[in-house]
Amino acid sequence: MKAEDIKKVLIIGAGTMGRQIATQFALYDCDVVVYDIKEEFLEKAKKSIVKMAPGVAASQGIAPEKAAAILERLTFTADPETAAKGVHLVSESVPEDPELKGKVFATFHKLCPPDAIFTTNTSSLLPSMFAEATGRPDKLLALHFHDIRISTIVDLMPHAGTSQETVDAVKDFAERTGLNVILMNKESFGYVFNYILMSFFQQAQTLASKGIATPADIDRAWMGVTKSPMGPFAMMDSVGLDTVWKITEFWAMRNNSKGALKNAEYMKQYVERGELGQKTRKGFYTYPDPAFIQPDFITGHKK
Repeated sequence: MKAEDIKKVLIIGAGTMGRQIATQFALYDCDVVVYDIKEEFLEKAKKSIVKMAPGVAASQGIAPEKAAAILERLTFTADPETAAKGVHLVSESVPEDPELKGKVFATFHKLCPPDAIFTTNTSSLLPSMFAEATGRPDKLLALHFHDIRISTIVDLMPHAGTSQETVDAVKDFAERTGLNVILMNKESFGYVFNYILMSFFQQAQTLASKGIATPADIDRAWMGVTKSPMGPFAMMDSVGLDTVWKITEFWAMRNNSKGALKNAEYMKQYVERGELGQKTRKGFYTYPDPAFIQPDFITGHKK
């Protein structure tokens, strides 16, 4: 498979990141199929993409008419066989569980064309953890996105068994679709930016879970010194507290870290209440007008 042959893309998972990836590829003239297990998820994704597309297009210098016509390049289905038909590249964004990812890829290995490339958008795992389960380990690598509304940086991370042809094809395809590739020479948990970011989140969680300071005051400290528009807890709201919790818990259990397990329990209480951050309009802050964007947040101790 060459980059120029990649014209139809399958997005597995219609959540926050799946919607963003679908938007990016559709804006760059790819035919995009969005798959999820429930029609209600797909309906939400469709509405989100239509709303998101104009802003993404404007930020990347894409003609407004392409954003207006984005649904012409998108299809949505809950049927795996329909989703897999004729695709050239797959982008997976399902929950951070290596066994689940392996099972999902194994299912689509049987349905997708044999030369289709599989990519994972995993935030914290390594492709090698589920490569064999995919049925085509030589055609698997990580193509990891950040928030396309603010950044076109992507991490490209092959595992030891990924073919060079696959690496070259995905790199060229990503660049063709407006992305800036950070090519990693070897597997590393958390890629580049996320490796630093998760350490940042962990330290902030520790301060809060131990009762040393409130999330708002921790954010105020960070924002007040660095002049950043967001602190760590506002960033977690943006990522999604369910995602942050799953990653925190996974590595806490894997490393048998009591401190990290306490952090995971701290995050879990928000998830159990359904307070997942921006996507549910409530997390550490309330949206659409969170306290941290108010002019007097730093000086006024707003919570």
